[in-house]
Formats: sequence, C-alpha cells, structure tokens
Amino acid sequence: MMEAASRGEDALTALTALVRDDLEACNRLIVEKMQSPVALIPQLAAHIVAAGGKRLRPLLTLAAARLCGYRGPRHVALAACVEFIHTATLLHDDVVDESALRRGQASANALFGNKPSVLVGDFLFARAFELMVQDGSLTVLAILSAASATIAEGEVLQLVIQNDTTTTEAQYLQVIEGKTAALFAAATRIGAVVADRAVAEEAALDTYGRALGTAFQLVDDALDYSAAQEQLGKTVGDDFREGKITLPVLLAFERGTEAERVFWRRTIEDRAQQPEDLAEAQRLMERHGALRDTVERARVYGDQALAALAGFPESAEKRALADIVEFCIARAR
Repeated sequence: MMEAASRGEDALTALTALVRDDLEACNRLIVEKMQSPVALIPQLAAHIVAAGGKRLRPLLTLAAARLCGYRGPRHVALAACVEFIHTATLLHDDVVDESALRRGQASANALFGNKPSVLVGDFLFARAFELMVQDGSLTVLAILSAASATIAEGEVLQLVIQNDTTTTEAQYLQVIEGKTAALFAAATRIGAVVADRAVAEEAALDTYGRALGTAFQLVDDALDYSAAQEQLGKTVGDDFREGKITLPVLLAFERGTEAERVFWRRTIEDRAQQPEDLAEAQRLMERHGALRDTVERARVYGDQALAALAGFPESAEKRALADIVEFCIARAR
C-alpha cells in the first residue's frame, strides 16, 4: 500500500519537474496578481495560495499545452487563472462547510472570518477573469467561464441533496461533475486550445481531465472516512458531520439492514450525532465494502482518463499525465 502511494507521489514530482520553469513563472504571476492596496486581500490570499497545495490543476494546464506541442507563453497565465478559480472556490467552500482546516492548516475563514474569505474569493475570481481577457481567446474565455458556472451549480446541487439519503448515484455524480471534474476538464482542454490543435485532441483532453477529476473526488470522498488527518489535509469525518451525501454513504445505506439505515437517517438526515457515530459509520462502510468499491469506481474513471490519452504520440508529457492518474488514486492507499 505504501509502495502504491509512493509511486503516486513520484508521479507528481515527475510532472512538477517536467514543467518546472513554467510552474515557477506561473507562481510568480500568481503572487503578482494577488497584490492589492487593500492589505487584507494579499494577506488572506497568500494564506491559502501559499499553503502548500499541489498546484495539480495548473500543472495539468502546463503539461497539456506541452503535450500538444505548444511552446509559447500563454499557458502560464492560463494556468494561473485556473489556480485562481480553484482557490476562490476553496475559500467559498470552506465558508459554506464551516471547515476549520484546509491543507492541514487553519482555514482562511477560521483565521480571518467568513466575510473576508467570501470577498477575497470574489477578488480571486475577478483576477482569473482579467487573465482570461488578457489572453484574448474567446474560446478559452468560453471554456473557463462555463467551468466557473458549472462549479457553482455543483456546489448548489450538493447543498440541495445534503442530508438526503434518497439521493441517487446519478445525482451524486452530477455534483462531482460540477464541483470538481469541470475544472479539471477545462484545465486540460485549454492546453489543446492554445496549441491550436484539432477539435478531436481538444475533446480528448477534456475527457481526460473530466475522468481524472471524477476519480480524484471519489478518492477524496473515500479518504474522509479512512485517512489520517495529516494525509487528508482536513478534519477526518467532516463530510459525515456535515451530512454530505457521498458514494461511500450511498453504498453503505443501499447495502445495509433496516437498522443500519435508521442509523444513517439519524446521523445524515437528522444530524443527531454522538461522538462514537463516526467510528460506527466507518465500521458499516468496512462491513459493506463501501470504501473499497468507491476506490474501485475511481479506478474505472482512471482507466477512462488513460484511454483518452491513447491518440497522442509518446512523449514525456504523455507519460507524466498517465502517471498522474495513479497519483490521484494512490492517495487512498
């Protein structure tokens, strides 16, 4: 298990090394665009942007552009744009979820309060759109603005189905498509757009990113019930305490006895939770193979991501993007 996780981390390290110069330029641009005469904005933004995130989404943009043979400068600013969109959504999500931790540190809302977190999130969204406009491509603008709207839709849908054990797997996957997969897809697709590649390659990278993002979120949802807090970067059991409907819950509920379903209705729907309930939820998930099968479902999407890369010629970038699929899934090991 540790070996699988190690291979995953090696894949992330290899991808980072492959686009190191571009990533350093992207990071410099991020720092530059975080600046504001209103001192609280760069202070709060720096807290989350510099908090040790993997920069996975901008890495995907940089690598996808290189995969498509692009050698110009546009992908750097667009990678920064992708990271700003992602960071803005994190700030807003932590307020909505009342999260105390983000990437293993105190969340921005815990340190600065909800109102500054929401407003600085708005600032970062605005910076992202400035970068899109500066790029000058209406296609890029259409892709990233549509992704931003889809992210918001996914988050609202998650609120709608929260605490509802009658939620279907299709509804759950629609949430994932919105809140996570859409930005992964946009991040990779714009790599083909800046390289002016054929529509088929643009579609293939969209499929790769969408499948990868879905696998990533499935693993995240499994980790919430199985990981150490240090590995997860947030408090273990947050999803359970908030009554979020995720695939592990749906599988355990569907496969459980009526007495077990009473437990899930009490803890998820009514949120009448006792300190020992998280351990009981983990035990029921183990009994019914809910975490195992969630990770296996992630592997199905991982295979879809790999298949989407098949039409691209062999290159260091193609190998790195293929290996990052294992990184996303190996986190569950």
